[in-house]
Amino acid sequence: MPPAAEPEVAPEPQVTPVLAPGSASEPRPSRPSRGSRPRLRAAAGAALLTGVLFCLAGRLAGSYPFGTRTRNIVDLGQQYLPFHAYWRDLLLGRTHGDLFLNWSSGFGTNFLGDFGTYLSSPFDLLVVLFPADRPELALYAVTALKIATAGAAMAALLLTLRRGPWPVAAILGTAYALSGWTFNYGATVPMWLDGLVAFPLLCLVGEWARKGRRPVLGPLVVALAWCANFYTAYMATIGAAVVLVVRLLTTDDTATATTSTSIKPTFEAAGRPRFLALLRAARSVLLGIGLAAPLVIVIFLGTKAADPTPPTAFVAAAWSDVAARFLPATASVATPALFIGTPALALALTLPFNSAVAGRVRAGWITAIALVTLSLQWEPTHLLWHAGASPNGIPYRQTFVLCGLLLMAAWLSVAGGPPRPRALLGGTGALGLLALAAAGSVDIDRWTYPAVAGAVALGVLAAAAALLARARPVGRLLPVLAVVLLLAAQAGETLVTGKRIEEQQLSEVSWAPRVGPWHTDMARAVAEKDAWPRHRTDPGEVPGGNDVLLVGGEGADYYSSLTSDTYSRTLTGLGFGYYAKGRHPVSLDNPVTDAIFSIGTRMRSTPRGPLALDRLPEATITVTDTPVPPLVTVHPAGAPAPAGSSDSAFARQERMLGRAVYEVPAGPRRTTAPDGAGTTLTARCPAGSDVWLWAPEYQGTAALAGSPSATSTFAGKLPSVVAPMQRLGTVPADGTVRIDLRPEPKAGPRQKLPANPVGCLDRQRLADTVRDLTATGATAVRATGHTLTADLPAGSTGTAVVAVPRTRGWRCAAGDAPLAPADSRLGLLAVPLDGRATSVTCSFRPPGVKLGGAVGAAALLGLLATALPHRRRRTGRVHPSAGRQEFTARAHPARSTE
Repeated sequence: MPPAAEPEVAPEPQVTPVLAPGSASEPRPSRPSRGSRPRLRAAAGAALLTGVLFCLAGRLAGSYPFGTRTRNIVDLGQQYLPFHAYWRDLLLGRTHGDLFLNWSSGFGTNFLGDFGTYLSSPFDLLVVLFPADRPELALYAVTALKIATAGAAMAALLLTLRRGPWPVAAILGTAYALSGWTFNYGATVPMWLDGLVAFPLLCLVGEWARKGRRPVLGPLVVALAWCANFYTAYMATIGAAVVLVVRLLTTDDTATATTSTSIKPTFEAAGRPRFLALLRAARSVLLGIGLAAPLVIVIFLGTKAADPTPPTAFVAAAWSDVAARFLPATASVATPALFIGTPALALALTLPFNSAVAGRVRAGWITAIALVTLSLQWEPTHLLWHAGASPNGIPYRQTFVLCGLLLMAAWLSVAGGPPRPRALLGGTGALGLLALAAAGSVDIDRWTYPAVAGAVALGVLAAAAALLARARPVGRLLPVLAVVLLLAAQAGETLVTGKRIEEQQLSEVSWAPRVGPWHTDMARAVAEKDAWPRHRTDPGEVPGGNDVLLVGGEGADYYSSLTSDTYSRTLTGLGFGYYAKGRHPVSLDNPVTDAIFSIGTRMRSTPRGPLALDRLPEATITVTDTPVPPLVTVHPAGAPAPAGSSDSAFARQERMLGRAVYEVPAGPRRTTAPDGAGTTLTARCPAGSDVWLWAPEYQGTAALAGSPSATSTFAGKLPSVVAPMQRLGTVPADGTVRIDLRPEPKAGPRQKLPANPVGCLDRQRLADTVRDLTATGATAVRATGHTLTADLPAGSTGTAVVAVPRTRGWRCAAGDAPLAPADSRLGLLAVPLDGRATSVTCSFRPPGVKLGGAVGAAALLGLLATALPHRRRRTGRVHPSAGRQEFTARAHPARSTE
């Protein structure tokens, strides 16, 4: 007969006599209790094991820093690496901006929103410990430390839920930290790893609320989680709420709000304590989110103002694919990454069959896991998990919560001892059915089933050793052997999974090379030429994206989830290109836009070879200095638009510049190439002018007839990519312009071109315009952290235009007038002038700072209002002035298996 389930009821308190201060029986200063030692050991063991396995998986995959292959896939190389490099410089005082404003990216952007989205985790402060030319190593260390901390937090949580053998808790904590979600998503999106850490910590907050403990620390933990990354903290909060509800329904040791021992009706005895626990948990969450409001509100408003991505319709994954993602060595961004290791999964599947666990405990956890699993596949709950908006890209970002629930179920089934053979057979059978259901999935890798077979074999040996030790408890050899075999099974699968996921990602998604001589040479060149705020220095295209964050300077390149819609639309209208559906505008090498945005120094790179996964990139860098107007120019009031303007990028550039500098042929003649594989555009322009082609949707090549060696490639692919305008060459002496277009075959035979795709730039007109704007523009420009001030010639009238995008948060004034929300002129900051002011000032304050500060202050007052009564109650119980000291002795808990 199986042993009875371990009761979930706390031991009945025993009241001891009142003791006088100083008596022999007076409690001594608190020291770590024996019950906390297993948690510390499990947490330390999980952290160490997690770190070692994560590094070994990278070594097996041959990726940096243990190999030569790059890890910089997709956003890891284009967002997180550059942001962390810039964060290091900001912390060390080596940037032009401050926490409010980033002068380097996007011609001036809201940095507080980016900080709260990408860099507000305490772990990110570690970047200052690494050299400036090792940002990848710094980011890897931050990533590994977050993952190890997640394993430690889960191990500690498991032993809080129920006592048991700490080595097993450490192994299961590692299984959580190195789940398929971590390898497939979290390791390459480091900001999401803060949610991985937050989930077990928020579950601990729920436990404290359930038992009426730590009313101050609880909100602080919530605040830390939401500040570190509010997006995944939101998901972790939902998951922690599920765990709290299950615990309230399946345990009887929930704390009451009073010390009364009178007998109450059933609802009073059971329902009221649970209701009060929910209130305590809600208080902790609300106060914690309130404390995080100065960041959360700024991010929320920044998201509202961001360039909108196209709507995404959620499509549930096939159940065979869902089943496959429980297995090792599977990778996909379209299905939920549910791998936690075959032994851990088998233990979780034994819970329904494990009669040694109380029936209501089994029912509660099985129901919770089933409902959360179904919620991944139903659109209304999918939207709930993602705060009401179906994300672009990975649709199953909340999967780490389900991984955690499965590991809690595994722990509850094994904590009291190895499950009986019947339960083990039931779990193994369920695992077999799951593997069979996954057989037809496209996500199955050639390593999947061999890895499962090896793990099952080791798991069976571990179970046999544990059962023998239970039947013949004559030593520690068998229990130790069981743990070692379990560890080997989990670790082996984890290493295979980590290795294969890295290899599959590099073969299937875009990547950037490692930081190398190209970057360091460019950073050195930019530092030598940087003249901010006299004019901007643009480093141009550097591998990885977000170039100015990596190498310095001030340019258009900027990639963030908070890229302003105003900024993106303004630049696209001027002929700039973008990636990431508008959220990654890139630099445009064009003399007219250089004049508009005061880019006086431009770097150009010529790669010395093709980019490779395992080789550092190198390039030859050239530097070009060009006279440009200052950052602040003065435009006459009511100046007419240049003659011949139309709704084209060339016309918009002219309107922003204030002069006509292009000849734009109306409707170039289009003829099909003799071989039918392309199109020729024919137009007439002044001889000697520069030919520019604006074809944002075009995918293919373009070249001036007679100059096939000067072929330009366009990569437009709406809605993801818009191609920038490009210079094709010089108009020949006869004034005839013929452009040969060769579309990519996969792009289709017909590609839409604008009505006026060709513009011919007159360099002399542009030079005259620059000279005039410089003569009437600012005589001096000063820039501090988030403020720019310019001195103007006396008597300036019309409009002062600041070469900074007019996004929300900018306030400007002329002379000594108070700052007010800035005007806009064609998307740039504008300040009206009346002839009396001799200076203009513009300052940026992130939208939501004041509101967030007010909410945070109110939450802080609420936390103090919670802390003071709690402190009085504690002091009242032990205060020496009472003449006597009272305390309630608790029965010593049974020693856990160690």
